[in-house]
Amino acid sequence: MNGRMDVWRQTMRIYLEPRSVLILVLGFSCGLPFLLVFGTLSAWLRETGVSLEVIGWFSLASGAYAMKFLWAPAVDRVPLPVLTKMFGQRRSWLILSQTTIAGAALAMGTSDPANNLVLTAILAVALALASATQDIVVDAYRIEILDQTRMGVGAANYVVGYRAATFASGAGALIIADQFGWFAAYATMAALMAAGIAATLFGPEPDRPDGSGKLDIANFFADAVVMPFVEFAKRPNWLIILAFVALYKYGDALLGVMANPFYLDIGFSKTEIGLVTKGFGLAMTLLGGLIGGALVVRTGTFKALLIGGILQAASNAMFALQAMIGPKLPMLFVTIGVENLTGGIGTIAFVAYLSGLCNIAYTATQYALLSSAMAFARTFLAAGGGWLAERVDWVAYFLLSGLAALPGLILLVWLMRRVTSATAPPKPG
Repeated sequence: MNGRMDVWRQTMRIYLEPRSVLILVLGFSCGLPFLLVFGTLSAWLRETGVSLEVIGWFSLASGAYAMKFLWAPAVDRVPLPVLTKMFGQRRSWLILSQTTIAGAALAMGTSDPANNLVLTAILAVALALASATQDIVVDAYRIEILDQTRMGVGAANYVVGYRAATFASGAGALIIADQFGWFAAYATMAALMAAGIAATLFGPEPDRPDGSGKLDIANFFADAVVMPFVEFAKRPNWLIILAFVALYKYGDALLGVMANPFYLDIGFSKTEIGLVTKGFGLAMTLLGGLIGGALVVRTGTFKALLIGGILQAASNAMFALQAMIGPKLPMLFVTIGVENLTGGIGTIAFVAYLSGLCNIAYTATQYALLSSAMAFARTFLAAGGGWLAERVDWVAYFLLSGLAALPGLILLVWLMRRVTSATAPPKPG
């Protein structure tokens, strides 16, 4: 018993170490801007009278998350004037992206989508670009400042911080907007970015003996851009893998892009939406994550992906049932509980799968490639969700969005039957 208590105390000490807490805060900084260009923005647009079709296409503003692999090599190697000398390669890019996020969020709060939708779209794109850049840096920074024994704790702290931030920019922003208006909501989110900036300023710059951060033009393109993609493309079935990564969350993406407009259309208040979908939903997502982690350990990544994928697709039917019943708060708790629980299971299995695909020599760029493929469904493929929602009722929309998960599940079954250990990256050493 004493031995178990000692292990527990040692684990808790690691969670509270300065570098672990630093990752927690940076996770919060990464999660904060995401909903400001996705779910929260869609609620604002709907309230100002923007059509569902336009809201659907507006999700293209977050296309930066789907294309961040394009500039990940530059973030990894290209120094910034003045800033890199002052803070180092990683922290200079962090400060640039974080201050840009804060400025873009504040500017969005001053915009008026009802009268100048183009300006709102431009600011949303700027916010998404800065947010995607911050994601690239933090993914690499987390690996570089933690030793191998602390990677699990770092990943857990990052996820907790990220989820807390989505609660703030989801539920928090909606509640503030309900009481004080949209400028106050976006200005508050901009102010909260101060936490991430402070963490960057007080955090260490990683020791990078490989010379990263120094621009070697002669070798930059081959080493930083070409080799990560060439290595991945040498694996069997790599195109099928990328297609699966893009399509696994397609049904969820179609649901997510129309969820807030749906809640508002059937009669829920922004405060109800915020408290139930983001507050209660956060708790259910974390519970789903625990279940998903246990599934990965007990059944393996592929089986956990299959179970999570089937449950995610089935959960869309709960929204169809909600549409039939109407704005009944008890039913909303059931709908959100099922959707977030199953989404948490699928997400943990999916992240485990993506992490296992990365070669340790090219982690940042290859993870950016894979997460970009994942974001592809959320942005480009889901952009037509508004077009579909305008032409069918909500019941049909959510049933069809559940069917959209089938291509990803079919590819998963195909991979389960054919993929061997050759698909995984080579082991270091």
